[in-house]
Amino acid sequence: MEYVSRAPRPPLDGLVDDIYYLEGAPPYARLMLPPMPAALLIVNLGAPFRIRAGTDIETVEYADGCVVTTPTRALEFGYPRWTRSVGVHVKPWGLAPFLPMPAAELCDRPVTVEQVWGRPAVAELRDRLATAGGPHEMLTLLEEELMRRLRETAGLGLVSRTSGVIAASSGAVAIGDLREAAGVSSTHLARRFKELVGVTPKRLARTYRFAATVFAINPAVPVDWSDLAGGAGFFDQAHFGHEFRAFTGLTPTRYIDVRRRFLREHPGSVLDGWSLPMD
Repeated sequence: MEYVSRAPRPPLDGLVDDIYYLEGAPPYARLMLPPMPAALLIVNLGAPFRIRAGTDIETVEYADGCVVTTPTRALEFGYPRWTRSVGVHVKPWGLAPFLPMPAAELCDRPVTVEQVWGRPAVAELRDRLATAGGPHEMLTLLEEELMRRLRETAGLGLVSRTSGVIAASSGAVAIGDLREAAGVSSTHLARRFKELVGVTPKRLARTYRFAATVFAINPAVPVDWSDLAGGAGFFDQAHFGHEFRAFTGLTPTRYIDVRRRFLREHPGSVLDGWSLPMD
């Protein structure tokens, strides 16, 4: 698969991690994406893809693309044989300036880009992207669209600063400390987070801790689960295992088996590292 990405220019760099282009044959027809402390916007330029946001929710097809706020459960992506898209990996609070509704309304409920920006605007954007001269021009076009849509958002500074503290500690920070540092009540802080991120500070901290734990795993070597759990601040291995199942539906040992399968069957894939095969 071809993957091209770059960081955006200011002020988008305070909201967006990178803008990317993806094209090719996916390594698996279905991939599971555990929750990450991040949001996602995809403008689809190929055949429709499918998303299932939990075992109790029906699979939904997305033709124009999708918008995903910071999730609390794993997402199942179903890909066509050939996929092509331009997207944005967004910081947890980064979608708020581009949404016409509170982020909490979209929590674990991906929507189409049309539902957020309207059909005429998205159709025009997809046409421009589809006729662009190449991936780099496409990234520029999407960046310009984001710059054009950027708007002032009340409470964004508070949420981004507090989220930065959570990220810097990999989620290992007391919520009471966050409230004191922010200088607002816990109720006000939670309300702002739900509005702009879609989840509470406590939930975001859990996700940051899980992400830090996963990124600390080297699937190519034996894993000392006890040492990993202790280093991540879990009470014990039982607590550690519970979090793994909550975020992935897998035990830690099953998770590493699936990661190793991905490495073995598709070494060097651009989609390895976070997504997991489901076929």
